[in-house]
Amino acid sequence: MTILNFGKSALACMLAGGLMVGGAAAETLRLSHNTGDTTTWHKGAEKFAELISDATGGDISVRVFPNAQLSGGDQMRQAEMVGRGALDLVVTSAINVTPLVPEMAVFSLPYMYSTYDQVDATTQGAPGEILAEILGEKGIVVLAWGENGFREITNNIRPIKTPDDMKGLNMRVAGPMYIDVMNALGANPQQMQWGETMTALQQGVVDGQENPIGAVIIPQQVYEVQKYLTTWHYSYDPIFVGISEQKWNSYDAETQEKLRAAAQEAMTYQREISREATESGIAFLEEKGMEVYQPSAEELAAFKTATKPAYDEWAAKVGDEIVKAFEDAIAATN
Repeated sequence: MTILNFGKSALACMLAGGLMVGGAAAETLRLSHNTGDTTTWHKGAEKFAELISDATGGDISVRVFPNAQLSGGDQMRQAEMVGRGALDLVVTSAINVTPLVPEMAVFSLPYMYSTYDQVDATTQGAPGEILAEILGEKGIVVLAWGENGFREITNNIRPIKTPDDMKGLNMRVAGPMYIDVMNALGANPQQMQWGETMTALQQGVVDGQENPIGAVIIPQQVYEVQKYLTTWHYSYDPIFVGISEQKWNSYDAETQEKLRAAAQEAMTYQREISREATESGIAFLEEKGMEVYQPSAEELAAFKTATKPAYDEWAAKVGDEIVKAFEDAIAATN
């Protein structure tokens, strides 16, 4: 009887402290991201969860929460919550972190990039490490960079072929820099959470929005509520997997390496499927009834000229040294 009682007591203690696996308490981390559960964001987050569970023999599992559920639907708050340890993990995009770290706008400066090689030279190279260090000062450890992609514009009013076509359009935007870009084009920007955007488009509260084809427009079925799309490639937006510094520091070096390796493999996968979906996306969207306009080099140059004031304003906020690091890395790919 004494042995039986001891067994019950020991079991109760184990349950109170977490299920013991491999000599350590199994742990479930919470990961929040901005978009729905059909997107490449979600697929990348789920891949990370799968990989880290395998790497740790189930000692660490990750539960993924889409649509910024853990921040009350506020996609801008997620990174700040990770920074103070209120959330374990986040997958979010650079532009969503600019209220906390203005320097993150460097990735999305209008017409900074024109190719994926240029993008990879920054996100997977030294420029990305500079931004990771700055995020580290805010309590966020960047594990890997993924991809939201080149942001294209959709609307229900008219085809967008020239900067003048933007005038007067009510456009949903994700962050402060895009407000200035839209103002430079004569549009009326409205910053709005993604969770509210589809309803706003359906109801005509806004005329259009801008987002990547493979990562958002197709999986979120934007084509069901928008008629026109222009592939103007005006801005690029990376995503990243970030972990709370408090949580990160609770692990030994071996576990940290497993977390980083899992995140990097997951984001490599996420970039691949995002780019594949983008490559086949235009034909898909045309099949769904969208009118797709692909601007010429001369037409893109006109948009670049029109958005130059926003570029200059935000480049100043980012800082000359960081902007130069990005511009130099991009120039080296030519």
